[in-house]
Formats: sequence, C-alpha cells, structure tokens
Amino acid sequence: MEAAELIRRVRRVELRARGLSNQVFSGEYHSAFKGRGMAFSENRAYQHGDEIRTIDWNVTARMRAPYVKVFQEERELTAMLIIDVSASGKIGSRGATKRELAAELAAVLAFSAGQNNDKIGALLFSDRVERFIPPKKGRSHILRIIREVIDIEPEGRGTDISTALEHFGRAMKKRTIAFLISDLQDRGFEDILKRTSRRHDLVALQIHDAIEGQATKLGWLAGWDPESARLNHIGTGSLRWRKRYEKAVREHQEDIEGYMKRSGVDHAMLRTDRPYVQPLMQLFDRRG
Repeated sequence: MEAAELIRRVRRVELRARGLSNQVFSGEYHSAFKGRGMAFSENRAYQHGDEIRTIDWNVTARMRAPYVKVFQEERELTAMLIIDVSASGKIGSRGATKRELAAELAAVLAFSAGQNNDKIGALLFSDRVERFIPPKKGRSHILRIIREVIDIEPEGRGTDISTALEHFGRAMKKRTIAFLISDLQDRGFEDILKRTSRRHDLVALQIHDAIEGQATKLGWLAGWDPESARLNHIGTGSLRWRKRYEKAVREHQEDIEGYMKRSGVDHAMLRTDRPYVQPLMQLFDRRG
C-alpha cells in the first residue's frame, strides 16, 4: 500500500476510534477491567462483613487471630491485542472486511486503555506469529499498531490460535488484559485457551461476515478458500450440500461457544455488516 493511502486509512481509523473511546468506551473499559487488576496493600484484622476468601491463613496462624489481605486497584495495567491477520480477514461481503473491523476494534481498545493509563501491545498472527509489538504508552505507539494491522502482508495464510496464545504466554509473565480478535476459524485450541485464561484476563472478540453462514442456491461456483489458497468447485444447487454446509457452520459455532464457556472466557460476536458498539458495550456491562 502506498504511504499516502496508508496514512489516510490510519487517520480515518484513529478519528473514529478516538471519538468512540472518548464518548463511550473509556469509562466502560475502566469498570470492566481496571477493578480486576488488584495489587496487595496490607494485612489487617478481620472485620465483620469481610469476605472469607480474603483471609490470609498464614498470618492468621501466626497471630492466632483472623487477618485478611487488603488489595487496592492497580493504577497501571498492561493490555495486549492478539489479532488474527490470516487470509480470511480479506472477506467482507457488506461494509468493512474482517481485517478492517479488526483494525478499528484494536484502535478503540487501544485508545481506551491509553486513557486509563495502561500500556498496550499487540501480537499479530496467522498460522504463525507475524509481529510482536511490546507494550508501551502513547499515541504514536497506538498508531503504529493500527498501521501494522492495516498494512501487514502476512507470510502465513491460515489460522493457528494455539501458536499465538503460546507465544503470548511466554512473552507476558505478568497478568495481562488480553483481547483475542479473530474470526476463530480454527479448532483444537480449548486447552491453551483454558491455560491462558487462568493466568490472564482473556476476552475473545469473534469477527463474523454474513456470507460465511449462508448456503445460497447459485448453481456451480468456483469457491476460493483464502486460507488454503485452493480453488474448489461447489455445487450449490444440491440441497444435500447446502444442508451439510449449514450444519458444519452451526456445529463449529457451537464448538467455539463451548470452548469459551468451559474456559471461562468472555466472548462476543461482532459482525462486519452491523454496528459493533452495542455488543461490545454489552460485553463490558456483563463484566462491570
């Protein structure tokens, strides 16, 4: 992409994302995530009404009286954007492509984190890790992340969520707010999802395009799979094929939702053909 066009696109994303962050998401981000970043402050004697889970049993045994741990909200947290840049991100039947929506979501979250004094970093992946941008603060750093998401030409085509989360886990030792932004066109990543969510505050934002769930009767079509780079001829006139396709789509989505539920990961689906403000707000509200 030419430099002038890239600058225009980054600026357009920045203006929209900063507006939404200032007007809508910054406060919601704070209530949904900041209160979960708690640092130990002190021990004090147990008082009526204290939660049992806050009792420090070691101190209690030593003092022979119940003591609790007191925590205070950490002023600075770290957030990471784990962004799928595989070839399926080029799909966009109406409105934006999935990659464009991912870039805007990344920008909104990054500016919201920045307004709350958090560091923000990014890991861009396909079937391999394409870029790792260590967490930092500042507008120029956020713009670098947006630019990378828009302009990257990934070496890989497929989607490997396990590899991305493994790399994230090795790189980030301290508890981190992590946003997995992907169409989740992958399988078999439930185990790493569970391990990651035990160590970090992980949220999955699934990007969906309307065409992916449709099996329209259009005769024989040449179907291009962007992730495998293969051309397949599909007989869409076959009722049997359409039913099989729709069943596979439903089952995959049920698998994804099962992964998230069993792993304790908050999950929202965001569509390229619909505004994302409401579903993102609903996710934040559930956590607040």
